[in-house]
Amino acid sequence: MDSNQFIRLAGTNVNEYVEHKNGLSYLSWAWAVDQLLRLDPTATWSHGEPQKWGDTVMVFCTVTAFGVSRTAQLPVMDHRNQAIANPDAYAVNTAMQRALTKSIALHGLGLYLYAGEDLPSGEEPTRTAPKVTALRTERAISPAQLRYLRRLIAEAKTSEQSIVDYFSLDRLEDLPMKAFDRVLKSLQRRSA
Repeated sequence: MDSNQFIRLAGTNVNEYVEHKNGLSYLSWAWAVDQLLRLDPTATWSHGEPQKWGDTVMVFCTVTAFGVSRTAQLPVMDHRNQAIANPDAYAVNTAMQRALTKSIALHGLGLYLYAGEDLPSGEEPTRTAPKVTALRTERAISPAQLRYLRRLIAEAKTSEQSIVDYFSLDRLEDLPMKAFDRVLKSLQRRSA
């Protein structure tokens, strides 16, 4: 896979396409497929055979795009993100579409939404209180977005300090969401 394609997809702000239901956030699978096919019309996906785990079911989806195949798995879950015992066809289908979206995210699109999902149940990421700066007109980026941004900065061979200086911030953690979007676009241009 051309790393520029990953950076391009990873730099896409998907926030306005996130759907909220029962306190959880989901990226629309239809929108994710649309965006993927616009960049790679030859992209394909397939679903593996669902596997039973006791009385629950795990689904799998492999997306091949830009010459690379990536597979995601997902349990069939209810509205609280808890595995469903003996799921029906509708629940399995819903999980398959979520796995498709997650597989597309492995290619970059919306990947930052999944950051932190590997935390133990009930734990929240730790974060120090943000400092107030001249640019603080909205909430700062999340710890997951910060980790993601640092990785992109390293790939683009620029420094955190140059971004901090540009935005008159004390720390990168204070970067407001609007500025975060501009930084992602800038990093995308540098990597192209």
